[in-house]
Amino acid sequence: MAKKAIGIDKYLDFDDWYHDALREADLVDIRYPVKGMIIWKPYGLKALRLTQRILMDLLEKTGHLEAYFPALIPESVFARERDFLEGFGGESFVVEGTGTKKFNERFYLRPTSETVMYYMWNLWIKGRRDLPLKMYQVVNVFRYETKMTHPILRVREIMGFIEAHTAHATPEEAEAQIKEAIGIYEEFFDRLQLPYYIVKTPPWDTFAGAEYNYDFITVMPDGKGLELGSVINLGQRFAKAFDIKYMDTDGQFKYIYQTCYGVSERVLGAVIGIHGDEKGLFFPPEIAPIQVVVVPIAKPEDVQVLEYARRVKEILEKTGIRVFIDDDLEKSPGWKYYYWEMKGVPVRIEVGPREVGEKTVTIARRDGAPRIVVKLDELIPVVNEVFREVNTALRERALEHLKKLSIIATSCTPLENLMGLIIAPWDGSREEAEMLEKTFNKGVLGEITESPMPLPPPSNYTTCSGRKAEKWALLGVTY
Repeated sequence: MAKKAIGIDKYLDFDDWYHDALREADLVDIRYPVKGMIIWKPYGLKALRLTQRILMDLLEKTGHLEAYFPALIPESVFARERDFLEGFGGESFVVEGTGTKKFNERFYLRPTSETVMYYMWNLWIKGRRDLPLKMYQVVNVFRYETKMTHPILRVREIMGFIEAHTAHATPEEAEAQIKEAIGIYEEFFDRLQLPYYIVKTPPWDTFAGAEYNYDFITVMPDGKGLELGSVINLGQRFAKAFDIKYMDTDGQFKYIYQTCYGVSERVLGAVIGIHGDEKGLFFPPEIAPIQVVVVPIAKPEDVQVLEYARRVKEILEKTGIRVFIDDDLEKSPGWKYYYWEMKGVPVRIEVGPREVGEKTVTIARRDGAPRIVVKLDELIPVVNEVFREVNTALRERALEHLKKLSIIATSCTPLENLMGLIIAPWDGSREEAEMLEKTFNKGVLGEITESPMPLPPPSNYTTCSGRKAEKWALLGVTY
């Protein structure tokens, strides 16, 4: 039986718990001989695709159109925006030729797609009617991470990067788009029952080539912060670098204003790390590859029980619920309970001779809530309600997790054995940020603009140098 992910406290030994959970649940295989590049197995890939589908639907509903741009970017194109080149050039893979031929120009293997997309936008955007332009793509991107790689959380091939890019006629329209993007991400992460802080990054740590950006930050069981996604105002810097202009209604040519925002598969890593427990994984119902597992409690000769289990499966499948029957009679019901809990299936249905006779099923939740017995003709509404209850339980438990690993430090006094994120008074200056970082030995991730838990007014406190605080800084060690 696959039990290695069971019995490990993720808060005491997250690295072992996480690797065991990925392996025993059969999500990925990390044995490929290129560091930082992993194999997605069917069960893990299904969870990822279901997660991606949520965000893709949200983008589509807000007018974003899916496109695709090439992975190879000529160096002459990649280098047009100087800050971008400096920001990404050192971690980008470069293709210089084939096995026998050297190219006339080097190609960068897509670390992100601003340059390749905006090269084409120069050709497409001509007049006011071409704006706003809202596109997204789902692609792999490559970055040579110098930090230690972690499966899904920090990799060198990001397999499922969903990046959106927009173009606008005015700065006001770009600002409105930033607000829309933040709303999209809030709904996305909320549906995954993930808690997060929204921070505005300081100018010295802003995305290369951008005016400013917002990051969604959560925390993993080992206390490290994890960036779930970014929303970035690019202003006109790329527009000027790529000469992207439109003719306005007044007959004047003007540079466009741009935004971009992206999420990778690390969001699934956050789901795994935050919702999982000593038993293994725990998927929210919306992204669970198997939402309901039906376990017949029967002997080989109990044909009626197996037929009844198949009937239950058919009823569930007709409403689109992803269901699996574990009718392996060589394994005990108890073995199956542990196994499917480890795989993160949110709901289990048990059927035996009693359920057959009474035309009922017994429903068990992954979080250990009391079992309930339900009439077969009430199955669908009850299962949907159980899904909602599971989501509520996951959301509440995840918020407690975040609170547990968030420390409000109202004075600039060093704290020992700090594990998690630090929330500290700040005036926004780099000088004060450096003092905070030296005091707490963690980097300033940005100014908190939205918190999942109430924070007192920062003006009640002073900064390290005695100035009146204007905002809360979020500090942490990140993946």
